[in-house]
Amino acid sequence: MKITRRTTALTALGLAVMMLAGCASASADQNGADLAEVRVGYFANVTHAPALVGISEGLLQDALGDVELKAEVLGAGPAAIEALSAGAIDAAYIGPNPAINTFIQSGGQSAKIIAGATSGGAALVVDDEITGIDDLRGSTIATPQLGNTQDVALRSWLTDEGLATSVSGGGDVNITPTENALTFTLFQEGGVDGAWLPEPWVSRLVVEAGATVLVDERDLWDDGAFPTTVLLVRADFARQHPDAVDDLLAGHIASVQWLADNAGQAPAVINAALEEATGKGLSDEVLTRALQNVTFTVDPHAETFERLVQNGLAAGTQKEGSIDGLFDLRALNAQLADDDQEAVSAAGLGVD
Repeated sequence: MKITRRTTALTALGLAVMMLAGCASASADQNGADLAEVRVGYFANVTHAPALVGISEGLLQDALGDVELKAEVLGAGPAAIEALSAGAIDAAYIGPNPAINTFIQSGGQSAKIIAGATSGGAALVVDDEITGIDDLRGSTIATPQLGNTQDVALRSWLTDEGLATSVSGGGDVNITPTENALTFTLFQEGGVDGAWLPEPWVSRLVVEAGATVLVDERDLWDDGAFPTTVLLVRADFARQHPDAVDDLLAGHIASVQWLADNAGQAPAVINAALEEATGKGLSDEVLTRALQNVTFTVDPHAETFERLVQNGLAAGTQKEGSIDGLFDLRALNAQLADDDQEAVSAAGLGVD
């Protein structure tokens, strides 16, 4: 298994190089018999723990057998979609809003969600002088990237609360898409007043930088359940290599199950994987807090996606369009049935 690291949006030159490499390794065989590798993107976040443990514990590679897993660390959802759309990666652990965006923009041709990965683990954290919505007027709030899932959540929430934002900056609240590590530094230096982030960055700002939680996103959803990470597969790859997709899915299911079965070991394994991916692990206090805020599940919570579409439209970060057909959960449910587990629903937005 090969792991590479990328923490910023892909450049055109980088994409060109990766596309050439992808062409060299791609198979023309529709059954995947000649496939050499599966290229999977993920983020070095606690919300991507199924990818972290799937890679570090060898669960994804074991399921793929002789097909090599090539794992790549990416910075945020729009960057992952850029790579996926260019054919530079075959699948991605990603937030729901970028998955929605690529599906709508491609007229339903680009990719399919084949499973969930994580629910919860996102929040708006702020300077302790901000205690309510009125204090946000005139503030500067960071998000990981324009159009990513936390960016959309912040913009739509502010709109619901009567505060204007703009994708070009300004408004009642100035939203500044910023890479997570830089957001942490800027918050410490007073360069931003807060941020809507995924874990572990929420917990890092709270524990290490003195931030307070103004909005826990779980409070905005029925039963506190909302998707933070799903497993998205490039549609062309799925058509050409269905067996490889089934194997990748089997490894993903095993990774989620490993997290459920190994709660005592999980923090150390996740932390080691984060250190491998980024060069730095988390403190025990940060990691413990972060893991308390997430649930790992293969259910993508498809029932939330129509609302997520409306959030993206309200935020001004996506186009009008249908998400009918976004989910293909047939392989997931077949494997769950084999293990006598309950099926998950596509909520009428695909096949299950």
